[in-house]
Amino acid sequence: MRFIAQEVRELMAQLGFRTILEMVGRVDRLDVKKALGHYKARGLDFSKVFYQPKVAADVGRSRQIDQNHGLEQSLDKQLLLKLCEPALARREKVRATLPISNTNRVVGTITGSELTRRFGPEGLPEDTIKLHFKGSAGQSFGAFMPKGMTLTLQGDANDYVGKGLSGGKIIVYPPVGSTFVPEENIIIGNVALYGATGGEMYIRGMAGERFGVRNSGVRAVVEAVGDHGCEYMTAGRVVVLGSTGRNFAAGMSGGVAYVLDVIGDFPKRCNPAMVGLEKLEDPEEIQEVRAMIQRHAEYTASERARNILKLWDEMAPKFVKVMPKDYKRVIEATRRVKEAGLSGEEAVMAAFEENAHSLARVGGN
Repeated sequence: MRFIAQEVRELMAQLGFRTILEMVGRVDRLDVKKALGHYKARGLDFSKVFYQPKVAADVGRSRQIDQNHGLEQSLDKQLLLKLCEPALARREKVRATLPISNTNRVVGTITGSELTRRFGPEGLPEDTIKLHFKGSAGQSFGAFMPKGMTLTLQGDANDYVGKGLSGGKIIVYPPVGSTFVPEENIIIGNVALYGATGGEMYIRGMAGERFGVRNSGVRAVVEAVGDHGCEYMTAGRVVVLGSTGRNFAAGMSGGVAYVLDVIGDFPKRCNPAMVGLEKLEDPEEIQEVRAMIQRHAEYTASERARNILKLWDEMAPKFVKVMPKDYKRVIEATRRVKEAGLSGEEAVMAAFEENAHSLARVGGN
């Protein structure tokens, strides 16, 4: 960022500007001849885009009034921070049941930031703060939430649930008494777990598109997902107990997904460019997947999860393991060097030298 800032300063000096604000609206300083000479721009008229109207000298070209983001009216500022103060001040457990509506956005984020400010990235022990909500949550429910916080939602949620989740736990399930089939109905919106780095998520119902996009460490169980599931995922574990949309695992370079493919048509909806499809055969891995489903059943009272567990010997072989190709090569290389007697840094360096190209691709994504 310092290099970028320095280069920007140099370019500004060449143009005769000292501040960014001085440049706003100065279309007269743009050189468009080179761009307009490109064959794709032929015939395009940019005169209205670059038009500079004559206005009085006191008319501002940039923001003149600070934007009010309404943070003081947020649920965190009005209620959650005070409610969670025993945990934030003395590490005491906090339990509460609260209503929520779709105008309540980024619920838990400000409280989570305060937790991190006081206790650092280690956070607090699991479930120190447990908040149970009833209703429809707005965007970014539980975003960036750290370890020690658990948000349970009895209802549904908008987009970006668990965005940037950083160690916390999110549980969503339908209202008690609802008659719809959860795995056939969307209960959370699009882009859940976007860029999340750690924690857990359990969703009794279907998630929208791009579930787990850029997931970098969260362990999640969901009962169905829309298009582009696990897109650009780099780490973590995702278990899907039902159908997926098209283009699953596009750009997925790390982590592992397990999809229950009862019908047998999942390969048609998976993007094979960077992943391979395998059977779930390793005993330890089978137990790990079962344990995740067991936790899902306990947290959400999912009938689908309970039925899968009852018929586990029959259902386990129907799980498809989605494994990134380069990620698999790195894991195998690391295992081989460890078996050769190396450990710690030596094993990492040996694996890097053996498969530097794969590591570069995994790290780059």
